[in-house]
Amino acid sequence: MALTGPPAAIPGREDQPDRSPAPPPSGDATEPVRQATPAPPSERPAGLASAVTRTRVSTVLAILAISPLMRLAALRYAVPPGLPSRSGCDACGAPVGLTRPWPALGPAARCGHCRARVGQPPATVELAVLAAALLLALAGPPGGALPALIWWLGWTIPAILVDLAVHRLPDRLTVPAAAGTWLLLGVAALDADPGHWLRAVIGGTGLALFFASTALLLGRRGFGLGDAKLALSVGALLGWHGWPVLLFGLVLTFGLSALVSLGLLATRRANWSTHLPFGPFLLLGTTAALLLAT
Repeated sequence: MALTGPPAAIPGREDQPDRSPAPPPSGDATEPVRQATPAPPSERPAGLASAVTRTRVSTVLAILAISPLMRLAALRYAVPPGLPSRSGCDACGAPVGLTRPWPALGPAARCGHCRARVGQPPATVELAVLAAALLLALAGPPGGALPALIWWLGWTIPAILVDLAVHRLPDRLTVPAAAGTWLLLGVAALDADPGHWLRAVIGGTGLALFFASTALLLGRRGFGLGDAKLALSVGALLGWHGWPVLLFGLVLTFGLSALVSLGLLATRRANWSTHLPFGPFLLLGTTAALLLAT
């Protein structure tokens, strides 16, 4: 039997590549190619995230539920210094309280007897509380400082509304705000670095002394004593998160005050002797600093 080898190459012509299919692998059946599947995510981070979400949602609902209390506080203490607290409608004298909250303590802010407006303008308290609740739910500071911030906002929002109305910060709102904030930060310090609590104490005390010294030395040209009492809690909240946060909060506070003052001067709605309430700027500057820094 003659043996034949591969055909000889023809000069000037390229060999065609071998297009015959590759032989199948040995075995009765070929195994299908298994594609790599991503590993399932860990259940612990998902559970932790859902717990945080539930906590923040419950915080929003709780804050919205106390809106009538905030409106009642703003109604009672929004009176000039030296006058007794307001207890009812200015037009007809009908009592307003938690036993008869609607519609006077609702978003409509109307007396149930004479339909006159009672207290703050309609929906202002509710919008302020809703804004605070949404900010806390979306970007609230983590850790033990969150309850202190919630407590502070619960007392400071009605105090600021009073400051806007009659240019004073009542002690019955600023003192509980400071006392509760310090207490809750002290409880949070049990599970945190003691340096946080030390900074909070130094920040609150130092800022309050600075505001009080301007009130005593400069009189009406300085800050009010109500601002100094509010600074007790402001300095503690900002100082808890660090000295840069405290400085950042003060820069925002004074920057906002300067911008608003220049805007009022430019539009001739105020002059150089006009006294502006400083409480709203403390609230906005503190809240913005805490949300941006944490």
